[in-house]
Amino acid sequence: MRVRGAVASRRVTAPEPNAEQWRAWSGSGGDFWAAHADLFEAGVAGYRDAFRSATAVRPGERVLDVGCGAGTTTLDAAAAADPDGHAHGVDMSAAMLAIARDRAAASGLPATFAVADAQTEELGDGAFDVVVSRNGVMFFGDPEAAFANLHRALAPGGRIVLQVWQPLAEQEWLWAVHGALRLPDPPPDGASPLSLGDPDRCRDLLTGAGFTGVRLDDVRAPMWFGADVEQAAAFHLGRVADALAARAATDRQDAEDALRGVLAEHAGPGGVAFRSAAWLVRATRP
Repeated sequence: MRVRGAVASRRVTAPEPNAEQWRAWSGSGGDFWAAHADLFEAGVAGYRDAFRSATAVRPGERVLDVGCGAGTTTLDAAAAADPDGHAHGVDMSAAMLAIARDRAAASGLPATFAVADAQTEELGDGAFDVVVSRNGVMFFGDPEAAFANLHRALAPGGRIVLQVWQPLAEQEWLWAVHGALRLPDPPPDGASPLSLGDPDRCRDLLTGAGFTGVRLDDVRAPMWFGADVEQAAAFHLGRVADALAARAATDRQDAEDALRGVLAEHAGPGGVAFRSAAWLVRATRP
């Protein structure tokens, strides 16, 4: 069903700069996150209210959600934009968008979804009043081009609101788990969850794309990975299954035992949780 005011985006016909990300999110990577969508949402629930408040979506506004995943933030935006507004979510994972569409249909909210790369998609000049993204803008192959594209998609006076991870030292959920599994940590640049952790780089990218009034606020919440050690272990081992597959059986077992030990150290009455920190980023298209 076409939602009132919804924008039909179109792919730019150019060499695909994010081919590796397309392969990951349209294959087993996307399938994994779709299968664990509810667990992920529970894991980042501590950030939801702050992000929703920062987006400050108003009735009648047109919202673009970049890297929308299973649609939680899109539906939050759609609820705030209703009536007369809408939210449009884009993501590379068809599996996750299938969940998002089901959720939207059940909710009756004005939300649409499309499989797309926000770096290269023609989103329409000035087609949106707000661009939002919760942990979805760190994987661009060419972030300069991507943020320029998002700038074009915003109407003058429109705003962009992002949540991105701070540097590795603040992400206990990453370095503790990867240390136990003897896996390399994600790099601080490139298509990485930590690529916008450096606040100066984040500001420079947005300013270079034409945004003004760039502001970064420190937000922190525990990352929750399950009700008990076994649920958390199943999640993390599934997340890095490809990286562990080439190891000898004894090496894999040693890594799994080490992981369970770390998870046990972080288990409590409420489940297994680690420290984390994000930047809440806001800027405006003049």
